[in-house]
Amino acid sequence: MPLKIPFAKVDCSGNELKYIQEVLNSGWMTTAGKTQLLEKKFSEYIGSKFACAVNSCTAALHLALEAIGIGPEDKVLVPSMTFTASAEIIRYLGADPVFYDVDYATRLATPDILKDALSHHPGIKAVMIVHFGGQAADMDAILPLCRSRGVRIIEDAAHAFPSRRSGKWIGTFGDITCFSFYANKTITTGEGGMLVTDDETLFKRCKVMRLHGIDRDIWNRFTTDESTWEYDVVAPGFKYNLADLNAAVGLAQLERAETMRKARQRCAAKYFELLRDCPHLDLPGLEVAMEDHAWHLFPVVLRSSAPVSRNRMIELLFERGIGTSVHYKPLHRMSYYRERYGLQPEAFPNTERIWQGTFTLPIYPSLRTEDVEYISETLRAILSGT
Repeated sequence: MPLKIPFAKVDCSGNELKYIQEVLNSGWMTTAGKTQLLEKKFSEYIGSKFACAVNSCTAALHLALEAIGIGPEDKVLVPSMTFTASAEIIRYLGADPVFYDVDYATRLATPDILKDALSHHPGIKAVMIVHFGGQAADMDAILPLCRSRGVRIIEDAAHAFPSRRSGKWIGTFGDITCFSFYANKTITTGEGGMLVTDDETLFKRCKVMRLHGIDRDIWNRFTTDESTWEYDVVAPGFKYNLADLNAAVGLAQLERAETMRKARQRCAAKYFELLRDCPHLDLPGLEVAMEDHAWHLFPVVLRSSAPVSRNRMIELLFERGIGTSVHYKPLHRMSYYRERYGLQPEAFPNTERIWQGTFTLPIYPSLRTEDVEYISETLRAILSGT
C-alpha cells in the first residue's frame, strides 16, 4: 500500500515565501537583518535576555559547552536515551560523556536519577538535560541539586519549543538552552538552531565563536558607516552562523508557533482518548498540563506481552500506509560509546525497557483527526490479532 500518512510533514502555510523574497530582494543572503530579527523575536517569546542563532542545535550545544569551559578530561552527564548530538559535542572538546538512565514513563532526567549519578561520578563539571518529545524536565528540582554541587547546566531543548515547566518557558532555567530548527521540528528553518542565555559573558563568547572567533559580526562589518574593514580574530572559532534565507523561514514559523503547537496537542489528545486502554501498549507519561507540552513527538512502547515485536509492528503499520520512527536507539548501544566506555545494557534498565518496545506515531499540525483515528484503529487491530 502506498504511504498514506507520513511520519512527519512540514507546515509552511504562513509568510515563509514572503520573507524569503524579501531576503532575495535585499541582495544579502547570509547572516544579516533577518537573523538578528529572529534572535530578537525568539528571546522576547520565551523571555531570555540573549539569543544567538546558529546553523544547527548541534552547533548550539557545542558552543554552549565551550563557553562554560568544558575541555579535555572533563566529565559531562548526558542521558543514553537521546540523539547522538547530545553526546558527540562533549567529545569535540576532548571531554568524556558519563551516561545516565531516564524515567520510563517520560524519558526525562529526574532529581533522583541525577542525584544518584552525581554521587557515583564525582568530578562532574556539567550536566546535559534533554527535554524529551516536547515535555520539560523538572528544572525547579534539578537546578538546586546541580547548583549546590557547582555543576553547570546545559539544556538540550531540541524537542521543547514552545514548552513550559512551573509556569516558565524552557530557555529561562539553566546556564544555556539550545533549540533545534531542523526540518521536522516544531518550528523549522530547514537547518538551524538557537542558543539562549541570561548570562551576558556566555552569550558574548558564543557569539564570537559562532563565526571564526572574529570580534565583529559580518553584518556589522559590511553595513557600518565607518570606512573600516578591520577586525580581529580573538579565538579559533567555528563556522556556525545562520543565514538570512533560513532565518526568513524561521520568522514565519515563529509567528505560528502556538497555533501549530495547539494543532499537535489536538492530535495528542485524540491519541490518548483512543489508545488509553489499548492492551500491550504504554503511552507517554505526562507531568505537565497539555498546553505546557510542545508535542514534538508521540512515542509509545510495546510491552513484552505484545503479540508482535516492535520491528514487526513498524513493518505492519507501513504496509497499511502509516509512517513511524524510533526515538531512540540508546547511545549505550552505539558501537563507539559502547566500546570506548565499556557500557552495559544492565546499567540502564529504564532506557533498555523503552528501547525494546518503542516507536513514535505521526504528530504534526496538518494531521487530520480522521488520520489519528485510522492510525489508532490500525494499531489496536494489529495488537488484537485482527
